[in-house]
Amino acid sequence: MRIQRRIFIVLILISVGILNNSFAQTLPDSTIKKIDALFAKWDTSSSPGCTVGIVMNDKLVYSKGFGLANLEYAIPNTPQTIFHMASVSKQFTAYSIILLAEQGKLSLDDDIHKFLSWFPDLKVKITIRNLLNHTSGIRDQWQLLAIAGTRLDDVITQEQIVKLLGRQQALNFKPGEQFSYSNSGFTMLAEIVKKVSGKSLRNFTDSAIFKPLGMTSTHFHDDYTEIEKNRAYSYDRIDSTHFSNSILNYSNAGATSLFTNVTDMSKWIMNVYAPKAGNQITIDQLTINAMLTNGEKLNYAQGIETDTYRGWKQFSHGGSDAGYRTYVSVFPDLKMGFMVFSNLADIRTSSKVYDMADLFINDTTEKITALKKPARDSMAAILKDTSAMKKFLGSYVSEEGIIFNFELKGSNLYYNLQGESNFLIKELKDSFSMAGSPEVKLVFALKARDTLLNVKVPNDKVYHFTKFRMDTLQDDVALKTFTGMYYSAELDCHYGIVLKDHQLLLTNIKYSDLKLARTSPDDLSSDYWWMDHLKMLRGNKNQIIGFEVNSGRVMHLKFVKVK
Repeated sequence: MRIQRRIFIVLILISVGILNNSFAQTLPDSTIKKIDALFAKWDTSSSPGCTVGIVMNDKLVYSKGFGLANLEYAIPNTPQTIFHMASVSKQFTAYSIILLAEQGKLSLDDDIHKFLSWFPDLKVKITIRNLLNHTSGIRDQWQLLAIAGTRLDDVITQEQIVKLLGRQQALNFKPGEQFSYSNSGFTMLAEIVKKVSGKSLRNFTDSAIFKPLGMTSTHFHDDYTEIEKNRAYSYDRIDSTHFSNSILNYSNAGATSLFTNVTDMSKWIMNVYAPKAGNQITIDQLTINAMLTNGEKLNYAQGIETDTYRGWKQFSHGGSDAGYRTYVSVFPDLKMGFMVFSNLADIRTSSKVYDMADLFINDTTEKITALKKPARDSMAAILKDTSAMKKFLGSYVSEEGIIFNFELKGSNLYYNLQGESNFLIKELKDSFSMAGSPEVKLVFALKARDTLLNVKVPNDKVYHFTKFRMDTLQDDVALKTFTGMYYSAELDCHYGIVLKDHQLLLTNIKYSDLKLARTSPDDLSSDYWWMDHLKMLRGNKNQIIGFEVNSGRVMHLKFVKVK
C-alpha cells in the first residue's frame, strides 16, 4: 500500500510538471528562493532562458529550467533539456587523450606528426600537450574559416577543418612560448583519438566516459542533420521582447559539439572529485597547470581552467557558440559544483554560476587593505627633465596593430591606449610603469632612425612598438598604393582593397564591403572580428607586395598582392 501511494504521488507530480521542470533536495526553502531570484528575469513563457544545476557530494541538490527551449512551439527549458556545450566540450576531449595515455597508446609529449601526418612540417616540434593547453601556436580554426569566407552559421564539417589546417604554412609563435586559445588544437586532438583508438571521438567517449558514468543523454554531436529530441534551440536578442534564431550547423567535434543536460553533467561533476571513469591520477593529469617554456605557470590545464575562487581550488570552463552560453565550475575540496546552460546569447552564465556559488561558499581569502600612496606615485610621475622625453612623444604601433599615444601634460607623461588615459610613473632611465598597473613596464629606445617602445605585461609577453607620424595617413596618393587584389594560398581566397570617395574599402565575394581605417603608415583596421588588423608588407623598392592578417588568434597569415 505504501509503495502504491508513493507511485501515485510521483505520477501526480509529473502530471503537474514539478518533477519535469525542477528538482531540489536538502536545500532550505529560503536558499531555493534566493537561487530562483537570480534567474527570475528568464522565468517566463515568452523568452529563451537557461537550465541551472547545483551538485553537492553525490547529489544534484538543485536543478531547474527557466524560459523556453523553443520559441516557435513554446517548449520550456527543463533539467532534461539538451544543450550544445560549446567549449565546455574540451575537457572531455582532453580526458579521452589522458585515458589513452594511461593505456600506453600515446604520450602527452609525443610530436603530433606521429599521429597527424597531414599536418604540415613547420620545422618545430608540436606536442600533444601543446594542443591540450593552447600553447601550440596553431592558428584558430573559426577565425581561419571566417577569413576564408565561411560563415559560422554555414555547415562546417570535420573534414573541412582538417583540410584547412593541413594547408597552414606558419604558426602564431614557437610552441610553448605563449598561450593563445586555439580551437584547432582540440579538433586535432579528436583526430588523434580516432587514429589511436580506431573509434571516433563520439564512440570513444561514449564507451570510456559516458556509459560508465550513466550519462545516457550525452554525446558528441558530429552530424548536424541528426535529430536530437528535447534539444534547446539558440537565439539572439533583437530587443526586450523580440528574438532571432542563431543558427548552428556544426558537423565537427573536439573543440565543441558536446550535447548534454544538467542531470547528466552533474554525474561528470561528481566524477571530478570521486572518479568512476578513470581514477584520481587521471583527474590530476587533466587539471595540472600548464607551463610555458620560460617556467611561467598558467591558469589553464588540459581543456579546463584551474585556479581559485574565494580561496578554494576550482576547475572551470565556459562555452560560447551561436546563441548558446555555458559555464561549469567544480570545487573539488568542497565536493560541490555549479552549472548554467543558456540558449540566449546575452545571458552571462559565468556570472550566474558565481552568484550561486556565493550563496554556499565562504570566502577564506585574507582581506588586505590597500595602502594608498598618492605621494609616491605623484612624485614619481613628475619628470625633472621634460625636454629629454620629447623625442618619445607621439604615436606607436605594434605588430598586432595596437596603438599607443604619448603626450606631456605639465610635468607628467601621459599615455592613451584605446581611449584609456593615465600618467606614467618614472622607473629607470627611459623606463616607466603604468599608474594603477605597475606590473606593466614600458621601455623607450632609439635604434638608427626608429623610435621604439617595448611593453612587458604580467605574463612576461613583450609587445614591440614603432613610432610613426599620424599627419600623412589620409593622403589619397598614399592610400592609392594600398589598392589591389590580394591572395592567400593557405586559405585559397582573395580580398580586394579599393579606394572610393577618399575611403579605403575591403572587398570579398562572401562579405559586404567594409571601411578600412589607416591607423599607421602600414597598418589598416576594419570592423571584421576575423581580420580587424592588416599589416601591409613592402618590397625592396618600398612598394606594397601584400599584407599579413595579425588579428586575435591568427598571426602572420600572408596575402600576396596579385595582378
